[in-house]
Amino acid sequence: MSENGFTLVELMVVIVIIGLLATVVVINVLPSQDRAMVEKTKADIATLSQALEMYRLDNLTYPGAAEGLDALVTPPPTLARPERYRSGGYIKKLPADPWGRAYQYANPGRSGAFDVYSLGADGAPGGEDENADIYSSDI
Repeated sequence: MSENGFTLVELMVVIVIIGLLATVVVINVLPSQDRAMVEKTKADIATLSQALEMYRLDNLTYPGAAEGLDALVTPPPTLARPERYRSGGYIKKLPADPWGRAYQYANPGRSGAFDVYSLGADGAPGGEDENADIYSSDI
């Protein structure tokens, strides 16, 4: 009677090969996801910056720091001429950054009238790579 099947050594070799293949995939896929999240952040910041420019064209000023980015969705009560505010707002909904946090707004900005920024993957100021802060003035 012959027994057909795999020996323990053959099974271990297959498991090691599968483990190596999984490691190669993880090493190559995860950095791509980080880069994609940074690129999405840059695209969102560019969209918000364009909406802020449209707001300024209609209202002759950027939203103040107190009004923040919410002024792009609903008219702030401090508007000098509310009739100039665009019906429906300047953006339908404020996006969250890819890490689930709200984008930040500063007026005045570091090197211009305003800054829209994300604190990166770690949610803390500073950092490197995917943890680096991403500012509209740097895009």
